[in-house]
Amino acid sequence: MATDKLIITRRGFGIGLVGGAAALALPLPAVALTVDQAKSLVGKAVGDVNATINSGKSEKAMFGDFERIFRNYADVPVIARSALGTAARSASAAQLSAFTKAYQGYIARKYGRRFREFIGGEISVTDARAVKSYFEVISMAKLRGESPFDVRWHVSDKSGKNLFFNIIIEGVNMLASERAEIGALLDKRRGNIDALIEDMGKL
Repeated sequence: MATDKLIITRRGFGIGLVGGAAALALPLPAVALTVDQAKSLVGKAVGDVNATINSGKSEKAMFGDFERIFRNYADVPVIARSALGTAARSASAAQLSAFTKAYQGYIARKYGRRFREFIGGEISVTDARAVKSYFEVISMAKLRGESPFDVRWHVSDKSGKNLFFNIIIEGVNMLASERAEIGALLDKRRGNIDALIEDMGKL
């Protein structure tokens, strides 16, 4: 099922998904990617999420679906490396691979726990534009009883596929939020990446 509308609530989306401010600059231009392709990607992603949250499955049963959606539409290696922050520089290739896999499941569960709260409004893709080396897909979330708010998706083909690598909600940046949260988790483990990877499966 593909649509460019997503059932959502402001509290679950704004608080559960993001909580910081920064931006990721990609060094290579997205030559092959077009505005229409970027809009189509985001439309399909939110359509799949919409289908999942309305599937009637339990919250736990939906986690696998959300992980698949994240894997299919997001640039997981870029997002995971950004979340790991400066620690990624000293991590081995094996650690980065293990962290990326663990992070994929972690983020699917984190977002999945809040998707059931999203019933009550919708988000619609409205436009897209080129921004330096990527495209920004612009959408508007309209919620019952609240003012609409802006949601922007950053899409690139830098990894060889059209994928989103960030979400900006009312100026709040997902990458910065994830970097702060993962950084705090790593600090609690005294910078031990292997311990973080092991524990992420329990979060």
